[in-house]
Amino acid sequence: MAEPQAIHLKDYLPPAYLVDDVALKFDLDDHATRVSARLKMRRHPQREAGLPLELFGTALRLTHIAIEGQPLDEGEYRLDAERLVIAKVPERFELTTEVIIDPAANTALEGLYRSSSMFCTQCEPEGFRRITYYPDRPDVMATFTTTVIGDRERLPVLLSNGNPIESGELPNGRHFVTWRDPFPKPSYLFALVAGTLEKVEDHFTTVSGRRVTLQIWVERENLDKTEFAMGALKRAMKWDEEAYGREYDLDLFMIVAVNDFNMGAMENKGLNIFNSSAVLANPATTVDANFQRVEGIVAHEYFHNWSGNRVTCRDWFQLALKEGFTVFRDQSFSADVNSAPVKRIEDVSVLRTMQFAEDAGPTAHPVRPESFIEISNFYTLTVYEKGAEIVRMLRQLLGAERFRAGADLYFSRFDGQAVRVEDFVSSMSEAGDVDLTRFMRWYAQAGTPVLEVEGEYDAEAQVYRLKVRQHTPATPGQPAERKLPLHLPLRLGLLDADGAAIPLWLDGESRGTDTVVELFEAEHEFRFERVPSAPVPSLLRGFSAPVKLRFPYDRGQLALLVKYDEDGFNRWDAGQRLALAAIEEAILALQAGVEPRLDPTLLDVFTHLLDTPSDDLAVLAEMLKLPSEAYIAGEQETIDIDAIHQARRFVTRALGEALEPRFRALFEANQSEVPYAPSFEQIAQRSLKNVALGYLCATGGEEALHLAQHQFEQDRNMTDVRAALTLLAHSDAHQLGDPAVKAFGERWAHDPLVMDQWFAIQVTRPQPDVLDRVRFLMRHPAFSIKNPNKVRALIGAFANLNRVNFHRLDGEGYRLVADVVIELNRLNPDIAARIVTPLTHFQRLDAERQSLMRAELERIRREPLSRNLFEVIEKALA
Repeated sequence: MAEPQAIHLKDYLPPAYLVDDVALKFDLDDHATRVSARLKMRRHPQREAGLPLELFGTALRLTHIAIEGQPLDEGEYRLDAERLVIAKVPERFELTTEVIIDPAANTALEGLYRSSSMFCTQCEPEGFRRITYYPDRPDVMATFTTTVIGDRERLPVLLSNGNPIESGELPNGRHFVTWRDPFPKPSYLFALVAGTLEKVEDHFTTVSGRRVTLQIWVERENLDKTEFAMGALKRAMKWDEEAYGREYDLDLFMIVAVNDFNMGAMENKGLNIFNSSAVLANPATTVDANFQRVEGIVAHEYFHNWSGNRVTCRDWFQLALKEGFTVFRDQSFSADVNSAPVKRIEDVSVLRTMQFAEDAGPTAHPVRPESFIEISNFYTLTVYEKGAEIVRMLRQLLGAERFRAGADLYFSRFDGQAVRVEDFVSSMSEAGDVDLTRFMRWYAQAGTPVLEVEGEYDAEAQVYRLKVRQHTPATPGQPAERKLPLHLPLRLGLLDADGAAIPLWLDGESRGTDTVVELFEAEHEFRFERVPSAPVPSLLRGFSAPVKLRFPYDRGQLALLVKYDEDGFNRWDAGQRLALAAIEEAILALQAGVEPRLDPTLLDVFTHLLDTPSDDLAVLAEMLKLPSEAYIAGEQETIDIDAIHQARRFVTRALGEALEPRFRALFEANQSEVPYAPSFEQIAQRSLKNVALGYLCATGGEEALHLAQHQFEQDRNMTDVRAALTLLAHSDAHQLGDPAVKAFGERWAHDPLVMDQWFAIQVTRPQPDVLDRVRFLMRHPAFSIKNPNKVRALIGAFANLNRVNFHRLDGEGYRLVADVVIELNRLNPDIAARIVTPLTHFQRLDAERQSLMRAELERIRREPLSRNLFEVIEKALA
């Protein structure tokens, strides 16, 4: 079998032929769906005449093909497993084809497939080629008319993109609905859903007075889980009008919840298909974090209507054009409707623990990659989250007003077009009247930049100098010497010894107490005047750039920033740095065989936080959380899995024991009898209460565990129930934890999404017998390896969140995950390539674990691999 070949950005050519209009007819059948297609095509004006017509197609059985109504003989076209090529076609023509496909056998969940009793589609990035022969690339945009035919009793609901224009009855108990989408779109935005569904309907009146019908389609048993998503959709529509001036353009907007789905959701024009976990929510079954996740994803997919649909990407190398911009938009929305500091903390936590690890691993790639074998592998945190940080930096550099002008220019200039990253950045440059030539390097260079900062105070001159050096480490294919300096904003302030903000005078100009300086070169020096005493710098406020900051803070300076910095994010970040220092000190003690001790500065800061009244409970809850094991590992040159786990547990327990009365008071103070609501105020209160309960239970005290048991049995809402169950299940008090786990599983056996939570709680237990639990749960009736949600909840949670057991020295954790990856490779290559990721991050582990992980990757490589998995494995073993 030939190795898959890479596709390179430098080789891009416009398509030889364009499609202006598409008419599709689906006659649905479990194993023999018949798809008829009529494509009105013409030669691309930028390509030479006489080129062959090349169409993509996978797992299709061609039964008819004609040009201008004239059937083609077999000698007039060439067909293989992935392409249909017609040697000679006119300059302008109509192509008709008919194919038969097998949705029930489509375990890859791409193209048209069955999910439970439903038919549904997933076409991004290249799933449409599993539906019909087509030039399946994003720079081919056409209007679509789709007729869906199905059995009236089995498939009473027939949905597709756009507005319904005709429906009727057919012989033999069948019926049809025809849909028309008037806006040209690429094939990846096509959608179809058919099944037995119920709808919840509402309406939204746009700023111009148009009445839009909103529908959420679900299976009957989920009707009580749609109210929150509908409210989130209306909030997002209103926000997009106010923040970006973007009004919805169709008469109908639909969301459908699907159980079997590779992604979180998909922005198909007018018919958004959602993983059920990303849209269904109610207090009995959904935790606070998932309410906020639903709100963010609903907003994200809706915002794509403009940043992705009306203006789309020219080719898949430009994926960050739509995803980075839209992630930034949904983050801004969530910050506006909830807590901006907490949202920033959450987003940066994901970036630091996961995207930075991606940057440091074997699959590191630029936000706009230079090549790929399988584009599905580039739906990554680098493209999404780092892509969003790039847009955030543009807003920081331009300011809110000029950034909005740039967005307006981008949408108006490129409406209805497939464009590049350069088109977005040039719109910002033009509207903001700023040179962003060097800023484009963010899209081309892989890796996480490092800022080395030094401060020097001249007491006599009352001058404080900040010296900043930047560099980006080597990444695969990009040695360090090739990395160029980046254009980035550094937001900062200065505090005096009492924590008061010092007025900033930079080169003779007053900058208030908070300013943004711009870096362009490898080294900069900033000279602040009229500084009355040696200051403590508050650097990278709001995480103004996605970099690693290196400044020689001592613990006293970090404590001062935690207590007094006016920037909420930097208060939290200083606390994380202080906690990290305390945990690293404990790691060194454990490695030396010495009993660790609790850092008194960290204890003092926690005491201050617990004793000082706070007007933002959500931020306080975040500040009381210790850095995760993944974040700690990311800061170590050589990762000591066991010492990290033990040190973090030690510090947690020591804080719980030292501050037990305060944590108990905090827990009691945040009890509430108010009926549950996923409001910001209530979420903050529950978060703070459960953080306090976590520290109490970390002591191992019987009284604390009984508090958790009581909270579990009260069963007031899923947030409190899950928090308590996790603490019980993860404790050594099996007499309390085991019955609670059993009771929860029996109560919620009927609810697939709640059972996913049940799986994750059990497989993240720190106890060494957890591998037996993973194997047992893989045989549970609620688990299916064909369902991506189940795989993520069970195998993904174990491999990513249970580091101490995944990295067991006997290699059994690695072996288990490799076995699953091999099986998934045959069923769903996209999910296989995602689940294997933890096995590829071995570079900074000890030699024994590296050898064990490489052995499992070599074992996987001996299998017949999909393109998805082949690309990941080859990069990891390079």
